[in-house]
Amino acid sequence: MKTERLDWLARQAFCTARFAQHVGRRCRSSPLAEVAEELALDWHTVKELDQEYMQDQLAVAGPPSPKVIGIDEIAIAARHEYRIIVSDLELRRPIWFGGADRSEASLDQFYQWLGPEKSGKIRLAVMDMWRAFRKSTLHHAPQATIVYDKFHILRHLGEAMDRVRKSEYARLVGDDRRFIKGQKFVLLSRWDNLNSDKRQGLRELFRVNRRLCKAYLLKESFGQLWDYKRPGWARRFFYRWRKELRWQRLPSFEKFATLIETHWDGIEAYCHVENKVALGLVESLNNHIRVLQRRAYGYRDEDYFRLKILTCLLPKL
Repeated sequence: MKTERLDWLARQAFCTARFAQHVGRRCRSSPLAEVAEELALDWHTVKELDQEYMQDQLAVAGPPSPKVIGIDEIAIAARHEYRIIVSDLELRRPIWFGGADRSEASLDQFYQWLGPEKSGKIRLAVMDMWRAFRKSTLHHAPQATIVYDKFHILRHLGEAMDRVRKSEYARLVGDDRRFIKGQKFVLLSRWDNLNSDKRQGLRELFRVNRRLCKAYLLKESFGQLWDYKRPGWARRFFYRWRKELRWQRLPSFEKFATLIETHWDGIEAYCHVENKVALGLVESLNNHIRVLQRRAYGYRDEDYFRLKILTCLLPKL
């Protein structure tokens, strides 16, 4: 007995391929339960069709062969349970999701999956300053230049700024605290992103608190580091920036400056013209993932979650 295969049928023969694609497209922007209710289908049926749709997306995209990768971790549970995401920064899409945590052994799994031949073709690896990621990359792709992600570094700077805010609030008493209270997120924001009312609030704060004013100016100016196209210029800028810390009594900024000094090779690498890659993709991907998690109130099926991540930036079929 021979069963004839009809091109217009989906792999699940109870619906057409066009309808299956429609379900997959709807699931890109809506929760499974909502799509199931809208189309009068069983929840599990919608999930199966969505999985097939995403597998087809990956098949069309083809096997990855990255030259520039971005490495990051995400929390998938409230109890500090992590998975690693690796992205192709040239094709601007995630290519691997896995590991048991954010350890060196977990990232080793990516390089083993990619294979030694393709690992040997990686030119640039963008990551945070987590030692495990660096060690795994240097072991499996020693030819790759390591660049530390700007947004993770600025996150450390933001934490230093917030510690200054907390120390000043603890130092002051009574009515003097009113200028600092409620200013946390304003102090962490860039001046260009603030409206006129928030800028006026900061001006009043800086008028009465010189230390917070100096810390904010240092935070704002540090982003200039990534504009330089020659390592020597970047180094001179950092020396001048660090010199500004003298006599300011900002221990959290001193600690941050030491962190930058000890990881300078991965920061300086971005100053070379050929290494000016889009550093914002890793942060953008994290935002996509947070939207996915909120939409589904978390994912119990990790394989399904993996497909969601790997296809979230792929074009529709």
